[in-house]
Amino acid sequence: MRAALLRLRRGTGLPVAFGGLVEGQRQVRIGELTGTGTRALSGLAVSSGNGLGGKAVALSRPCAVTDYHDSRHISHEYDSAVAAEGLRSVLAVPVVVRRRVRGVLYGALRSAQPLGDRTLSAAVAAARDVEQALVVRDEVQALLVAAREPQAGAGPAWEQVREAHGALRELAPRIVDPALRAEILAVCGRLASAATLPPARERSVSLAPREVDVLACVAGGATNAVTAERLGLRPETVKGYLRAAMRKLGAHTRLEAVVAARRAGLLP
Repeated sequence: MRAALLRLRRGTGLPVAFGGLVEGQRQVRIGELTGTGTRALSGLAVSSGNGLGGKAVALSRPCAVTDYHDSRHISHEYDSAVAAEGLRSVLAVPVVVRRRVRGVLYGALRSAQPLGDRTLSAAVAAARDVEQALVVRDEVQALLVAAREPQAGAGPAWEQVREAHGALRELAPRIVDPALRAEILAVCGRLASAATLPPARERSVSLAPREVDVLACVAGGATNAVTAERLGLRPETVKGYLRAAMRKLGAHTRLEAVVAARRAGLLP
């Protein structure tokens, strides 16, 4: 959320940005603020349909006002908090994940000026950052639940875990937020080690992150060309990573490399 708000300010030039996620029955709790001069908005609970953010939640679309206090298009339950911060022109963009509003990003000016299409587009792009992060977190939680099922390493449920693990390995390098990227890779590591407890002699095997990415694609049946396309690499580079992984694992074929990587707890 904080990274998205900073992007919103950079992309729009708006001096103030704040936002929060939905709690309970479509109520947004303002939890992050940047550029504010007071704490008037911190912790504010915005109900669906109320105020500008509540309107954005109810309609599942961006909303904006040129002068918050005098606007006739919104209700005014939160005027005192907005006035304490001295905000006039405000926009609110919902974060929608799978057709459900999960949060709201706000951007604001301390003067009454129209907010143009470029400003709105930049705010929507920032909201998509939060949407992507929430999608990934949801996927991670689902993976962890599946990984706790009995007889890990076998059965249809674990095959789904392996497919999702490969998808997360492909997605991680494209995540802009370094903290979220590190969290995804950490979860991938937990999933990989959950299938079996490798023998002590095999735990010393260490592969570079890209070597693991390539093996994850290979484990899913991808060719070198498909792997290159998924990871944004050249086919020759993929071959190089695969050769290096096979050498470290003592494998002579792609299948042997995948099996060895699973035994070493590097793949689920």
